[in-house]
Amino acid sequence: MILYKCVIIEDEPLAQNVLKKYIEDHPALRLVAVCPDALEAQTVLSLQPAQLLFLDINLPKLSGINFIKTLIHPPLVIFTTAYPEFAVEGFEVDAIDYLLKPFSFERFLKAVNKALEKLNKTENTILASPFIFLKTDKKVYKVDLEDILYIESIGDYAKVITIQAQYVVNNTLKNLVEELPDAQFIRVHKSYIIAKNKIVFFEGNYVKVGDKDIPIGTSYRDEIYARLKEKNL
Repeated sequence: MILYKCVIIEDEPLAQNVLKKYIEDHPALRLVAVCPDALEAQTVLSLQPAQLLFLDINLPKLSGINFIKTLIHPPLVIFTTAYPEFAVEGFEVDAIDYLLKPFSFERFLKAVNKALEKLNKTENTILASPFIFLKTDKKVYKVDLEDILYIESIGDYAKVITIQAQYVVNNTLKNLVEELPDAQFIRVHKSYIIAKNKIVFFEGNYVKVGDKDIPIGTSYRDEIYARLKEKNL
C-alpha cells in the first residue's frame, strides 16, 4: 500500500494530538513532522517533502493561507481552523477541504479521501487500483472500488455491499456519492448508489445489480435513461 507523508502545522497542543491520533489510525498516512508555526514548517518541508498538509489558518508569525502562497510547489492542503469566516480564503488557494474545529474522525476521513483521490490520480495509481477508506467497527478498511456492488442508505448510516463483504458506515449517501468517481458510480434512488459495471439489466423501474433488484427513483429516472441512451452510463 502507498503511504502518503503528511505534516501537521498547528500551534495548539490539543489540536495537534487529535490530528496525530487520526493520522495514526489511517492506514495510508504517515506523519513525518508536527510544526507549531509556518516558519518551522518551511524548514521541515525543504528537508522532508510531504504530499499532504494539515494546516491551521490562525498561526503565529505567518498565517496558514499566507504560508501556502509562499510555496512554489505546495503539497495538497487540508485547512483546520476554529474560524468559519476563513473558509472562502482557504478554497481560494485550492485547499482540498476545510475542517472546522472540533471535527470528528468521520469528517477527517472524508477530507482525506478527497486528498487521496487526487494524489492517486496524479500518480496514475487510481487507474490500476482505485480504493476508498471506510470506517466501521472502530477500524478503517481499504475497499477497492472495483469490488463495490452497491451502497444502501439505512437511516443515518450507509451499507456498502462489496463482492466479499458488507460495511456499515456512519456516513450519508450524499457524502459518499461526492467521494466516489462519477465514471464508475451513479445514484439511482434516494436510498441507493450502484456501480455501473455491476449492472446486469434494467427492467421497468428496477435495475439488477448482482442478485439485488434495486428500485430506480422517479427523480433519477430521466437522467439514468438519458445516459443509457447516450451509452455514457
